[in-house]
Amino acid sequence: MEKKVTPYQESSLNKKEQVEQMFDTISEEYDGLNRVISLGTDVSWRKKVVKFVKQKNPKSILDIATGTGDLALQFAQKTEAERIVGLDLSEGMLSIAKKKALKKPSNTKVDFIKGDSENLPFEDNSFDAITVSFGIRNFEDLNKGLSEIYRVLSPGGIFVILETSVPTKFPWKQGYHIYSKGILPIIGKVFSKDRVAYRYLSESASVFPHGEKLNNILRKIGFIEVENKPQTLGVATIYLASK
Repeated sequence: MEKKVTPYQESSLNKKEQVEQMFDTISEEYDGLNRVISLGTDVSWRKKVVKFVKQKNPKSILDIATGTGDLALQFAQKTEAERIVGLDLSEGMLSIAKKKALKKPSNTKVDFIKGDSENLPFEDNSFDAITVSFGIRNFEDLNKGLSEIYRVLSPGGIFVILETSVPTKFPWKQGYHIYSKGILPIIGKVFSKDRVAYRYLSESASVFPHGEKLNNILRKIGFIEVENKPQTLGVATIYLASK
């Protein structure tokens, strides 16, 4: 990253602890604000992630930074995977995910656990598919987190990242900056318990390496067949990689 962005810049906590605190605070409002902030397009992006994973017919799936569990629960409904794990730092987010899982019997095969993406509690080569949706920019140490993902991914397995990115073409680039710097903070102030959280989410997206920069980081870790697929004029990107 070009510079280190944390949720609470005056806090003595490290980034990982601040991210956990932030998501615990906004967990109840997260899903609704996500729909508003992305104008509903995050739903279609997740459907594409599910499609890419389903094509590989994995028997085991790990969803890192699972949040309120939307992606993990879709895997339970849309794939034949026998083992699905949703992992997150935030107990608040996980509590929402577990409540969602109780609503449909098919979701009982999802195991939601609290854990650290940079110190995964799994053996080498444990999962046929691993996903991270809107969470990779929250890693305190990106290289360490990606190395852990590489370690627990099975040979031939698929790794899919869904993350915000910055459009590069006029006028979408200029429009994105107006929205992220002007409109997004206002939404956060009006609707969120934690006004700082949405400033952080905007700033962290603007400095996170995206496109070919992230592709190259993945390749250095050891991933192969790396490619990126910009979504909705480049405001988000899906990255595909293998081992």
